[in-house]
Amino acid sequence: MTRSTTDEAAAPPLPSPKERRRLREAKSLSEEEVAQALGVTRATVRSWETGRTSPRGRKRALYAQLIAPDPDPAPAARPETARRRKRPAPERSTGPAPERSPAAAPERSPEPVPEQLPEAASPVPAAGAPAAAAEAPSPSAVAPPPAAGALASAPPGPESPSPSPGPESPSPSPGPESPSPSPGPEPGTPPLSPDEAFDALYAHAAPGLVRQTFLLTGRRSLAGESVERAFQLAWHRWPEVAVDRDPVGWVRAAAYEYAMSPWHRLRRVHRQPDAPPTEPARRALFEALLDLPPAYRRTLLLYDGVGLDLPETAAETEASTPAAAGRLETARAAVAERLPELVAAASPAEQSALLHDRLSGLARAEHVPSPPPARAVRTGSDTKARLWTRAAIAFAALLIGVTALTLHTAPTHYEAPISPAERVGGVPPRGGPQKLTAQDLELQKALTEQLAHGPERLVPRIP
Repeated sequence: MTRSTTDEAAAPPLPSPKERRRLREAKSLSEEEVAQALGVTRATVRSWETGRTSPRGRKRALYAQLIAPDPDPAPAARPETARRRKRPAPERSTGPAPERSPAAAPERSPEPVPEQLPEAASPVPAAGAPAAAAEAPSPSAVAPPPAAGALASAPPGPESPSPSPGPESPSPSPGPESPSPSPGPEPGTPPLSPDEAFDALYAHAAPGLVRQTFLLTGRRSLAGESVERAFQLAWHRWPEVAVDRDPVGWVRAAAYEYAMSPWHRLRRVHRQPDAPPTEPARRALFEALLDLPPAYRRTLLLYDGVGLDLPETAAETEASTPAAAGRLETARAAVAERLPELVAAASPAEQSALLHDRLSGLARAEHVPSPPPARAVRTGSDTKARLWTRAAIAFAALLIGVTALTLHTAPTHYEAPISPAERVGGVPPRGGPQKLTAQDLELQKALTEQLAHGPERLVPRIP
């Protein structure tokens, strides 16, 4: 027993389930190859990557060694690697871009691209790109998502084209409508409390998530309810969410799962989607999205709307990378039937950028409910947790009381039931007290009314 506990404590820590899948795909390993290397089944590997179970003992150490990331490159090669890790952004400038020295690259990499979504701001390792290209069924048909984020958290308003950076402005800075991708404190400041950290995350991601969920469901009230419930769940599990690699992605997955639940069809208020936009182009895109199956709609929104890459999209939708690529191609083809400008795109990259802009414009043009204050969300989560705790305690007390009452009133010994009467050898059955005959009644009356003379064993005479 001591040996088992010591081995478990000495085992290397494993990343989150979502990170396990990304690391496996970064090394171009399939589930079957990992299962054969560890001597387990494919279902076991899938359960490890979805978070249902975790490996233990020797398999845990082997699994951690198998999916361990490659060591960091040499310091001289890091600036070039950082530039390769950045996903290509759609060309917005017609002027020549000024050259930058390699020394300036590390300082430029943490800055977000203008209008970039909070959800898509975290850098993706470059090792994920070869895995996506190797597993996708048709790499030419699935272009990388644009770096410019869609569905920003800014309030709706008229769309204005983003200014093209000229030679005098080589490094554009985020505008007031594009919040910083990391709401954490600056170096040198005291650490934030859990309430302050949650409030910063909520203010940073909640407005954009409401707009994304609206495109996913077509229902404004359901979008606000889903995001509020997802943040309540995040506050209830804040120790887990605070150390997650992508807290916004954690909340986004919870909001999408709640919004796509089929049980909402039983609610009268959510049976029919809201009225579509009045503009013909946006109306066609809105109806095309709602006509897609939920899984295809979610894949298209994550890849072309939010800006995730193919492995991350597959991991969040709990599908394989080839399956996510197939869903994306099918969804694009279905949307292209409603939008002729997508068919006229010269390449999949241009088609993805155009679809990205259309989704962004549709999300910003629609009026969605404003999310409630962060303090109200935290209070609601705490109140709900207290109610569930009290309900569990009351149910346990009721169960204990019923059990005690049953033990108190139950018989302490077993009494065998009387067997039914049977006729044996022509003798009438005698299964218990029989009905008194007329002679028995006369004898009973004589015994009660007359005095018996003589010994008690003599039977009195019946007149």
